[in-house]
Amino acid sequence: MTPFPAVSTAPVAGIGIRAAQALTAELARRNEAGSALVVGADHATSVVAAAVEALLPNDKLTLVAGERSTADLLRDHIAGLGSWVADRVTIVESLDDAEPADVVIVGEPMTGTAEEARAQLDALSKYLNDGAVVTAATPAVPGQTGGAAAELYRQSALFGVGSDLVLRNNPPVRVHKLRFSTAATSTAATLAPAYRPSSVPLTRGMHIDSNGVAAAGIALGLAAAARVARPHSKLWLLPVLAAAPIAAFFRDPEREVPADPRAIVAASDGRVLSVEHVTEERFGGEFLRIAVFLSVLDVHVNRVPVAGRVTDYFVEEGGYANAMTAAAEHNVAAYTVLDTEQGTVVVAQRTGLIARRIVQRTPIGTVVARGERMGLIRFGSRTDVYLPAGRATPAVTVNDRVVGASSVIARWR
Repeated sequence: MTPFPAVSTAPVAGIGIRAAQALTAELARRNEAGSALVVGADHATSVVAAAVEALLPNDKLTLVAGERSTADLLRDHIAGLGSWVADRVTIVESLDDAEPADVVIVGEPMTGTAEEARAQLDALSKYLNDGAVVTAATPAVPGQTGGAAAELYRQSALFGVGSDLVLRNNPPVRVHKLRFSTAATSTAATLAPAYRPSSVPLTRGMHIDSNGVAAAGIALGLAAAARVARPHSKLWLLPVLAAAPIAAFFRDPEREVPADPRAIVAASDGRVLSVEHVTEERFGGEFLRIAVFLSVLDVHVNRVPVAGRVTDYFVEEGGYANAMTAAAEHNVAAYTVLDTEQGTVVVAQRTGLIARRIVQRTPIGTVVARGERMGLIRFGSRTDVYLPAGRATPAVTVNDRVVGASSVIARWR
């Protein structure tokens, strides 16, 4: 019998509901039947609850008890959730009894040495279907992970398809998503947009990107420091007043993605600058390019226009010309290349006169759904979507206003 390698006996982080949602996100976003395996499952934790919540009628979930639970406790817990859940959940005595799955979730935070973390991942390798994802968390607090955090970062550099910092956990944890074999491109069309802790909810329909939380926090920190340093001055009001518009710039509203499978959605909010055919030999020939300008008043969170698999990502150096001018063609730009069922699609995030920072959150190997958040550009900027020429018909013209993830900019023929 080969049990799952034990975690370190050092104090470990707990897994709260937001961290559990990040760990189980790859299961929750599947719209077709799939299978999941939770290793190190604890009947009393949010991880098991989140995995059960994500189940669809034809899904299968297997649980392997960890050090803080037993198979009998798990059986009693699952039985108490009713027959609908019990019919879809299997509890096994050891990892040897489990079947390969599409999503493998490490239910307890990984701590200890790098060698121990590597042994845990090696033990899981034979329980992965083709294109399967392993999700694991490590405490994001220095001194609580030994070498495990460094090993997970190393694995992520080689096989990572996502990394989420969950600050609203006690203590904060980093969730890593690893894919050791290539996923089929067709899988993308069966997925819903991924849950991302980087989008912090304020209300049901409005979120704020974690960059905005950090920026507003810095502004408020400066206000507090100014208040202490100069208690009789009103200077502290300046950063306080700046905090709200800074946070508003990073707003991230929920968007409804069109149901039409032929629809190609806007990668960002803004105004259409150009709709033209261009030759891009580096991407394979002729493309229909739709460029959208984002003013400082637009939402700057970028979305994936079509479902696909990220096959390349690179940054081209350049200038910082006004994004509305022809000179912006030579600005700094980050290119995300997607393999789709219709061919190669490219999203270019371009800097502008004010924009100097591009954030991209979909590493190579990531399978993304249409309308999924892919990153952001700080301040005024531009996004270009390159579509295979002859396969897409534009649905917008110059000066049209578009909304990221919701507006249809083109349709597949």
